[in-house]
Amino acid sequence: MREDRRDGERGSTLPFVLVCWTVAALMAFGAIAASDAFLEQQEVQSVCDGAALAAANRADEAVVYTQGVSGELPLTRATAQAAVADQLADGVGALDSWSAETDGAEVTVRCTRYVEIAFGWLFLAGEPLERTATASARAPTLP
Repeated sequence: MREDRRDGERGSTLPFVLVCWTVAALMAFGAIAASDAFLEQQEVQSVCDGAALAAANRADEAVVYTQGVSGELPLTRATAQAAVADQLADGVGALDSWSAETDGAEVTVRCTRYVEIAFGWLFLAGEPLERTATASARAPTLP
């Protein structure tokens, strides 16, 4: 009677195939989750850009009427925050938090949103992903 040496190798390809399929599935799920996170970041950046432009276009009227406009529109923190609040109140995009700062000539807006992404349960343990964007704008004036 002759022994078949291949008996010890039977079924050994099944674990290898399962591992390969698992890795491929994780890669596909990861690509989908990364794409979703990227698109959410783009949306937050778009909202933040619009808010910064709205704030940069709202000058402090009291300063304009008393001192005029030199090379740039005079901006204050209060008018910048009011402009950002008005822009966001129009339903442009929902943010969880935002802040607006100005140095008198340029407005910087920081926007944050927490989002649920595809397969977040797998990669983030079910926690929402924080998407933060910063945008700056100067009011356009002619010299």
